Amino acid sequence: MEPQNIPAPTPVARWKFIVRKAATVAITTAVVSWLYGWVSPWAFPPKQTVGFGYGMLHGAMMPIALPSLVLGKDVEIYDADNIGRIYKIGYICGINLCGLVFFGPLFWRPKGK
Repeated sequence: MEPQNIPAPTPVARWKFIVRKAATVAITTAVVSWLYGWVSPWAFPPKQTVGFGYGMLHGAMMPIALPSLVLGKDVEIYDADNIGRIYKIGYICGINLCGLVFFGPLFWRPKGK
């Protein structure tokens, strides 16, 4: 098999690609930060001891909090008023479920390939 000659991208095309990716990251970061700020008051109820279900929710929301934290906003990622070990198990399950949903498809390969 003969190697294919693929032309190198022009400097203008390369800059367009970089600007497009940077804009995508900036817009995604802003939307995710806004979404986290909107959901956070509901997800972290005041004066309530939380259990497994909230632990799963908080674990799933933890990676989504990263853009808000990077932008300088101090957001909650863990509820100190919890029932203990069961909450922590839910938190770990939530983190893993979030990872499975977002990163699992990257490792999925169709049969026969």
